[in-house]
Amino acid sequence: MAVNSVRVAAAQMTSINDLASNFATCSRLVKEAASAGAKMICFPESFAFIGAQDGESLKIAQPLDGPMMQQYWFQEKGPDEQHLFNTHVVIDDNGKIKSTYKKIHLFDVDIAGERSYKESNITEAGNNIVSVDSPVGRLGLTVCYDLRFPELYQQLRFQHEAQVLLVPAAFTVATGQAHWEILLRARAIETQCYVIAAAQTGKHNDKRQSYGETLIIDPWGTVVGRLTDRLSTGITVADIDFSLLDSIRTRMPIARHRKPIEFWKSASL
Repeated sequence: MAVNSVRVAAAQMTSINDLASNFATCSRLVKEAASAGAKMICFPESFAFIGAQDGESLKIAQPLDGPMMQQYWFQEKGPDEQHLFNTHVVIDDNGKIKSTYKKIHLFDVDIAGERSYKESNITEAGNNIVSVDSPVGRLGLTVCYDLRFPELYQQLRFQHEAQVLLVPAAFTVATGQAHWEILLRARAIETQCYVIAAAQTGKHNDKRQSYGETLIIDPWGTVVGRLTDRLSTGITVADIDFSLLDSIRTRMPIARHRKPIEFWKSASL
């Protein structure tokens, strides 16, 4: 009999500039997820390390085959000494790298009431859209600020046939309060995909804090996984229901109804 559902977990944590401490937290959360029956756990953006000073992340960045990757995920060394890649890595249950995605949209933004961010100062943008098959469905890989660019998610659904969209993130408090959940639910609804959004939360250091609110959302836009405390460290679990996904896509066949890009190029204004 075909398996119609599979359990996933999404983690929430407050990473700091201590690799060993962050790894201990991740290790504990992996064990919790396994005990809950999850076949995959998703961690937030930068869960291995968040620096307290400028340049700290550059100093600890390693290549894909470096020692940190033997433990889990990391800041990937970039094309030169001044840049790293913000890399989303998918690892299978044998510890092998199945796929990697380099964040395309970099967070160069002025936040009212907070501060200015310039991710491109130390980060090289990626240029590839990435999807990969997994035990929990076909995954579409993204990172944080990518969430604001729906065309990426449209490509993942309609060109790459994604069923589950992953959004590891470290949203600021101001942008998280205003936009985090509504953007995630919108991406789920407009693509008819599950969305798993693992979030950094709380105060990382004197200069930086994150909004939190790790969520799992179904293809109808319903939140099916949420931690009870937005600022806590822990996991939420939910089941990816392939019967629900197929039913929604069959009853509202947007893949068949949507217009190709050529239509919009030729449409009269």
